[in-house]
Amino acid sequence: MLKRKNQLLLYPSLVLTTAVCLKVIYDTNTFKVNEVDLYSTKLSDGSSIKILQLTDIHNRIFGKAHLPLINRIGELQPDVIVITGDLVDRKTTDLTAMFRLIEKIVAINKHVYFVSGNHEWDNFKKDQLMDGLVDRGVQLMDNTNIILDINHNKLQLAGVADYSTEHDNLSEAMLGLQSENYTLLLSHAPDLVNKLTNESIDLILSGHTHGGQIRIPFIGAMVAPDQGYFPELDKGLYQWKPDHYLYIDSGLGTTKLPIRLFNQSQMSLLTIKGKK
Repeated sequence: MLKRKNQLLLYPSLVLTTAVCLKVIYDTNTFKVNEVDLYSTKLSDGSSIKILQLTDIHNRIFGKAHLPLINRIGELQPDVIVITGDLVDRKTTDLTAMFRLIEKIVAINKHVYFVSGNHEWDNFKKDQLMDGLVDRGVQLMDNTNIILDINHNKLQLAGVADYSTEHDNLSEAMLGLQSENYTLLLSHAPDLVNKLTNESIDLILSGHTHGGQIRIPFIGAMVAPDQGYFPELDKGLYQWKPDHYLYIDSGLGTTKLPIRLFNQSQMSLLTIKGKK
């Protein structure tokens, strides 16, 4: 009788373990596109700017030669592509795979912009990586800005080098920008938002947290870099003051533990729409 009772307990445990393992495999090895719409009076009414954010790839390859990822990027037809750090892992020694990915991305869209993450700064091939990105047509945005004309709108794109390793210089990044134009700030680490005061930044795009990699349903991330357990800023859209937002993408890759759970790999398409 005891043996039969143990068997009855064992079967649900096996089913649950199998289901969790399958979920880990799916969330880690397939990606989705998270779409977010935002509105601003700084854009002409009826117009829009589509921004594709890639972050925390950590040298990961999806499918054969990145084809699923590249094909999806082509389908989305973004106006601008931004990469918010940790393209490689701190332990990455071969940059070939990421350079091939970058070449294919630039072939789709010439407007590709990059800010560094903590793993770039910790990687001994950092300079080689940065030079390789520039050689392939990517614009580095560490502590600088650029003004883009997109769909009859001025987009002020600024970026800071990684905040978590103290390489950021927000003053340099914001130098010369005008408050009447829409301002997008790229910052690998979202914690930068805690030091902002009166800067006229409409939207901050960050990564770094991986959304916790492992999330608990109805609770959220278990842990995130620089924030510890049950972080306040883990993934998604946050309003840091009226009509000013922080968006944290949970990213495509992994680090430390090579798994995701209840937190599927993703890239994000943010559409800024003009309104009266």
